[in-house]
Amino acid sequence: MPRIDRYILAQLLTLFGFFALVLVSVYWINRAVSLFDDLLNDGQTALVVLEFTALTLPLVISVVLPVAAFAATAYGTNRLSGESELVAMHAAGLGPWRLARPVLIFGVFVGVMVAVLVHGLVPMARARLADRSAEIAENVTAQFLRPGSFQYPGQRVTLFIRDVAGDGRLLDLFIEDGRDPAQTVTYTAREALVVRNDTGPVLILLEGMAQTLRPGTDGPALAVTRFAEFSYDIGAMFAGGGDRRRDLRDFGTTTLLAAPPALLEATGASAGDARREAHERLAQPLLSPIAAMLGFATLMIGGFSRFGVWRQVGWAILGLIAVQFLSNAAANQVGRDAGLWPLLYLPAVFGAALCAALLWLAARPRGPRGSGGGARA
Repeated sequence: MPRIDRYILAQLLTLFGFFALVLVSVYWINRAVSLFDDLLNDGQTALVVLEFTALTLPLVISVVLPVAAFAATAYGTNRLSGESELVAMHAAGLGPWRLARPVLIFGVFVGVMVAVLVHGLVPMARARLADRSAEIAENVTAQFLRPGSFQYPGQRVTLFIRDVAGDGRLLDLFIEDGRDPAQTVTYTAREALVVRNDTGPVLILLEGMAQTLRPGTDGPALAVTRFAEFSYDIGAMFAGGGDRRRDLRDFGTTTLLAAPPALLEATGASAGDARREAHERLAQPLLSPIAAMLGFATLMIGGFSRFGVWRQVGWAILGLIAVQFLSNAAANQVGRDAGLWPLLYLPAVFGAALCAALLWLAARPRGPRGSGGGARA
């Protein structure tokens, strides 16, 4: 690599490290504060809070890196222009297309980092976060199962446990469930176990009875059912449980492209939704080179000025906003119709065309600013 390319690339990487650190810190702290409050309110330790915030870090980094690349190229180009280094490079015969080569290499490098994150680290972190959230929910459930006192885990639900054995069995359990206005069900059991399945914590009642009381015009009717074993879902009462389906974002890209029946059953999504998520990941790294090139190409059209290129910086920011707006619009459209997934690559194509047009404008020979014609005698 020529020395001038190494020099520009070193400048961009240094600035990129600074902007990435600042933006990730701000974004991460903003998300960690709300997570910190939620976990502490559930009685979790500082280690659990630290683990959860660390698992959200890959997602934060993947979102911030393209913005940091844009900021690094815009600031770096502005500094090269302000210190007259761009003037010297132009005088040495290096045009905008030639100077764009190290910027493009830098953008591809950032794009590879984003690809590693969105295809590998982010799905792994999200899957681990989902598993740990389920474990936390089960632990919170266990905290509510206290013996010797009536408890009210949900509206119109009463729970009583006489004692808890050393092996975890709940002895002499009573539950009154009046959530359904049409009936009130009372469960009693000699013992019960708390188990975990795909939908959350479940109580397995052993050797018990269910009494269903239904009001009627001729008076209330009572139905009694005895059972040897009965499962009672307590996930909907404790810690906001219920039917917990896996998220598409928890799976790898190759799995989403294949869309096997097991994945569709676990997530409740269609094959089109799975492929849409995969193509969103494939398109996301393409925006990093676009952001880097946009920050460079827009500033190159201004030429040298003692007042700097802040007007061009404003245009560069507007260009980045336009690309991001187009990306959001394409994602919304594909969200309505998964068959339109090629639209996800349109923002990258538009951004590449915009950068090429800006570099073409910057490379055009500039004539004198006068109205034309030679000097008058």
